[in-house]
Amino acid sequence: MNGSTSAVIRVDGLTVDFKRNGGWANVLNDVSFEIGRGETLGLVGESGSGKTTTAYALFGYRRPGSRIASGRIVVGGHDVLTLSERKLRRVRGGEVSLVPQNPAGSLTPSMRVGAQVVEALEAHGVAAGAKAARRALEAFADVGLPDPPAVARRYPHELSGGQQQRVVIAMALVCAPQLLVLDEPTTALDVTTQARILRLLARVRAEHEMSMLYVTHNLGVVSQICSRVAVMYAGEIVEIATTEELFRSPRHPYTRGLIAAVPRLASPLQKEEALQGLLRRDELPPGCRFAPRCRHARAECFDRHQTPEPAGANHDVACWLWREIATEKRELVGSARS
Repeated sequence: MNGSTSAVIRVDGLTVDFKRNGGWANVLNDVSFEIGRGETLGLVGESGSGKTTTAYALFGYRRPGSRIASGRIVVGGHDVLTLSERKLRRVRGGEVSLVPQNPAGSLTPSMRVGAQVVEALEAHGVAAGAKAARRALEAFADVGLPDPPAVARRYPHELSGGQQQRVVIAMALVCAPQLLVLDEPTTALDVTTQARILRLLARVRAEHEMSMLYVTHNLGVVSQICSRVAVMYAGEIVEIATTEELFRSPRHPYTRGLIAAVPRLASPLQKEEALQGLLRRDELPPGCRFAPRCRHARAECFDRHQTPEPAGANHDVACWLWREIATEKRELVGSARS
């Protein structure tokens, strides 16, 4: 599942388990991808698919009762999964920065927002004192906040949701990280503010050649901002392709179901791919995890584990029936035109 040859981050075979009921339950299984410089990779899937676990693993975060069973996450030539806590603190914010879903929850309520950005600069040794204060104001101006000196003096509760998100983005960018990880950053925002934030992110990527991982369930957002898309189901990446290719020729039945669920993206023919109910992890078969919800599944799918294989240039899919599904789609389109 390769993107750019000049990868800013490379994830190889990441497998994560959570402790449950006295045993270990698999949460991520053999997840692999990379992100090139200036590229935005969208990581999409339903709630519980493992997107956020993947995103936070890039920082070396492990929730209590979890283990990294296998895999590597390489940033700047270092495997973050093997770094000490001291070295991880330098990676977090310095090389990889996070924009979380809830900006208010990531800002210290009793501290002025300008001081919080200064603190981030000083913690990573980028700047201190008056120089850090100037850099903070420049960062606020860069993300389009009006009157940066006035904003810097405010507390988080004195800002709107959109302004809070811009402050968080400024804080994430101020140390010039290689990769920006965005975990559903516009979910809590109204449509107008969401559009402004997406335009801001597109500009930041273009001006700073910033690499991004955009975690979301919103395919409409993905179509606007992402260069490539990785589709995740039940802890596994089932398809990865350029954004244009994924929406034009989705190969995996799950991807087709996700697209069919978005009215402005789906065609009438794709409505046949509507997804059925989501199963619990302990109900999944040993083979293809999507088989119980797949209208194309055969008996052997439930026992035969799927591994990604090429389905075109820069397009991988973990479904051994993808050729038949693609042929069926062409026949349906042909009959609809005749």
